[in-house]
Amino acid sequence: MPGPSGLILIDKPGGITSHGVVTRTRKRAATRKVGHAGTLDPMATGLLLLGLGSSTRLLTYMVGLDKEYEATIRLGQTSSTDDADGEVSPPASRAALDAVGESELSAEIEHLIGNIEQVPSTVSAIKVDGKRAYARARAGEEVVLKPRSVTVSAFDVLDLRREESVIDVDVRVECSSGTYIRALARDLGTGLSVGGHLTALRRTRVGPFRIADAVELEELNVAEHLLSPVDAASALFPTVTLDEDAADDLSHGRRIGTSGIPAVTGAIAAIAPDGRLIGLMERRGEHMRTLVNFPEDEGGSRG
Repeated sequence: MPGPSGLILIDKPGGITSHGVVTRTRKRAATRKVGHAGTLDPMATGLLLLGLGSSTRLLTYMVGLDKEYEATIRLGQTSSTDDADGEVSPPASRAALDAVGESELSAEIEHLIGNIEQVPSTVSAIKVDGKRAYARARAGEEVVLKPRSVTVSAFDVLDLRREESVIDVDVRVECSSGTYIRALARDLGTGLSVGGHLTALRRTRVGPFRIADAVELEELNVAEHLLSPVDAASALFPTVTLDEDAADDLSHGRRIGTSGIPAVTGAIAAIAPDGRLIGLMERRGEHMRTLVNFPEDEGGSRG
């Protein structure tokens, strides 16, 4: 009997690594074949996508999906890690904080929307000469990271609270994969000349998947909360149901014709007549070729 295959949407709690969530899920699912798409820091909570069994093959196509976060940015203090886990600086002067009004905040946020060049946090997982930036930083090395092009499509203020020595701003951010919300907090504070860092982060969406459909880790029942491979693929890609001959050819790695298949760029989910996921295919000239195939007994079926 094959192990479970599909996608699980987890609402990750704070204080645990993404790998820790994978470890716990392996025990519950009684399988080693579990992976995740899009790491969340231990401090962060929210949506973590897990692939089980052959559905780990879909994870490659999920890491580049756009994302949505809700976060709290603390203005008035910087942090060595750009978040609450680092060494926090003394607060900015009261005069500097008083100079941060709603118009100033909105103007500075506007500079961080759109296609921007962002310098990642020095404690990010980006590799510098083969070694993680955070490992170099923690070893006392000076880490200089190059700016990266990212897209911030929304940066909305949800609430603002003025304390005696800081300003806490609750925000919602929609962004491309690879965007660092910690870096947005840092850059917002720098632009306002008061410093800033992240104190809370929650991921609420990854591509078409939303936190409302996720299960808390402690309540996970693998059989109950497993999204079948065909349903997962159908959420991610255009789908085509093939006839029996084409399904058999594609299942065995043979190319098929393009008749009746949408002229789209990128992966298409191929569905067998019985509703199971055959795999992913893409157009190559006058033929469709296989990108990823699923075992016949793990393709699931439409619910």
